[in-house]
Amino acid sequence: MITAKMVKDLRELTGAGMMDCKKALSEVNGDIDKAVEILREKGLSAAAKKSGRVAAEGLVVTSISDDKKSGAIVEVNCETDFVAANDDFKVLSNNIAKQAMVTKATTVEEFVAEKYIADENLTIKDAVVALIAKLGENMSVRRFNDFSVESGVIESYIHAGGRIGVLVKLECEKESDILSEVAKDVAMQVAAINPLFLDRTMVDNETLEKEKEIYRVQALNEGKPEKIVDKMVEGRIHKYYKENCLVEQVWVKNPDYTITKYLQEKSKEVGAEIKIAGFVRYERGEGIEKKEEDFAEEVKKQMQQGK
Repeated sequence: MITAKMVKDLRELTGAGMMDCKKALSEVNGDIDKAVEILREKGLSAAAKKSGRVAAEGLVVTSISDDKKSGAIVEVNCETDFVAANDDFKVLSNNIAKQAMVTKATTVEEFVAEKYIADENLTIKDAVVALIAKLGENMSVRRFNDFSVESGVIESYIHAGGRIGVLVKLECEKESDILSEVAKDVAMQVAAINPLFLDRTMVDNETLEKEKEIYRVQALNEGKPEKIVDKMVEGRIHKYYKENCLVEQVWVKNPDYTITKYLQEKSKEVGAEIKIAGFVRYERGEGIEKKEEDFAEEVKKQMQQGK
């Protein structure tokens, strides 16, 4: 006999609906483990149906170790901001970020195939699929990155509840509480201004030549004489560096400082050079083509279908 408690227990284990739990238990004469398998199989089927739907909402989440020597950033997507605010989705995303700190994977495919940090009986992919079955939306782990440092700190900054996330790696031979303060400031800078490169050495030749060509055409279109075009291009490239290279940007918290000058001042306080060794900035859904829905039209269609 299938009892209400058995149904309740299975629901808590799987997150599936009451009737689905009751049917699964009936199919296997009350065997909880087999019922879980059946619901997981159904969950996989449900997830497959949802996999074609655009998931451009979600969260950017970071995780930092207690000693601040390692950290990770992940983007986990779903379809709506309602699910992004769901506690189960937040827990999943945070667990995935913690796992990204210790992973050896180099691709998302390898990463999601690993055992899930919160339940060794599942892979990350299994955990995502189970939540898809429970919440009814397509979800995916889109990307991840991690940093570690021997001398220095890793810090992060999350803006607008997970819309933008930044991970920063600082190197310094001397330990100091000031390092975390500096790393947080740098992370906020990256979130606000979105630099494309750390410094001039990171600007690839293809990007540089493309910018030079654009500036050259602009100058010629402005009717400037050919003999001064090169000087104008040089000046605009210098401005490009100042706008797009993190260490040359004006510091958002104090326009009298560049990031380089700020680092120099803080290095004096610490008594050793503070160096930005890397940064990562994720913005939720960037680059994903999201279909714009006409809500009124969608309701109208559903009403017509219901007739």
